[in-house]
Amino acid sequence: MNDQRSTPDLDPPRMRRSQGQIVVARALWYTKPDQAELRTERLAPPAPGEARVATEFSAISRGTERLVAKGEVPQSEWSRMRAPLQAGSFSFPVKYGYSAAGIVTAGSDTMLGRRVFALHPHQDYFQAAEDSLIAIPDAIPSRRAVLAANMETALNAHWDAGTAPGDRIAVIGAGIVGLLVAYLARRIAGTDVTLVDIDPARARYAEALGLTFATPDDLPPDNRIVFHTSATEAGLNAAIGACVFEGKVIEMSWYGTRPVTINLGADFHSRRLRIISSQVGHVAPSHRGHIKHRDRLERAMALLDDPALDVLVTDTVAFTELPKSLSDIWSSTGLPPVISY
Repeated sequence: MNDQRSTPDLDPPRMRRSQGQIVVARALWYTKPDQAELRTERLAPPAPGEARVATEFSAISRGTERLVAKGEVPQSEWSRMRAPLQAGSFSFPVKYGYSAAGIVTAGSDTMLGRRVFALHPHQDYFQAAEDSLIAIPDAIPSRRAVLAANMETALNAHWDAGTAPGDRIAVIGAGIVGLLVAYLARRIAGTDVTLVDIDPARARYAEALGLTFATPDDLPPDNRIVFHTSATEAGLNAAIGACVFEGKVIEMSWYGTRPVTINLGADFHSRRLRIISSQVGHVAPSHRGHIKHRDRLERAMALLDDPALDVLVTDTVAFTELPKSLSDIWSSTGLPPVISY
């Protein structure tokens, strides 16, 4: 994969002139369970303090976004689960997503031509407040930059867990978030990290990131911290079983409308275990007093400065093909593809 920084295909004078233009944009809308379509919308010239972005890549989530696409967001969570720049409302129709990277083609002189990341749905051109955009460092290609939202989730989980040097850690679920959690854990001095998944094919991602991989049958039972990201009942119970005395499970999965049964009998209490919810909507309590959401996202972006992470963004689906590709994306056992524009 080409790891070079993307550059805009419009020179600054043309981009300045585009500020007075109306643009017809296309966006992905989820219209009913398991159905989606591209809809057009007219973008007026950006208002002061706004920027127009030409999207290069966006990331799709097989976790929360899949539940949105299938109409499995419980009504009690319709307000809390809104994405920052979502349009429409739950359950349908809704324009949903939160990982887009592109180039500013209209806006202030300080923003024009810059590559930026936004918590925006899948859309070829969009407008957002300039102070909501995160600059993408030169060393990070736009394709890899779409991992920023998931890296932010992984970073927040470690803050919730209080991960420390020398910890023995397991991560159950080798999706994008699980892989990033394990990647960050391995970078902490002296940690012993095991990534666990039922699919042996996921071992290649672990190997590329220098991680130890195991199937559930080989999961070590003596971990101080177990991160659970598989969104399965079996995975959560395996996480409980993998904890050492007074260990803790960091539950990162969200199940939507599905009930989950966990085993709090047997030796759960005698081992004095803890289950801690980690959710990216709030900065972890340990950092909330001095870290704001934007600070956390900027730190997550900086953590993507590693070409090894390109293994997580190798597959691609064209934006125009996205509506008819969603069924395969949701059912595939591989990592979700990056959307290209």
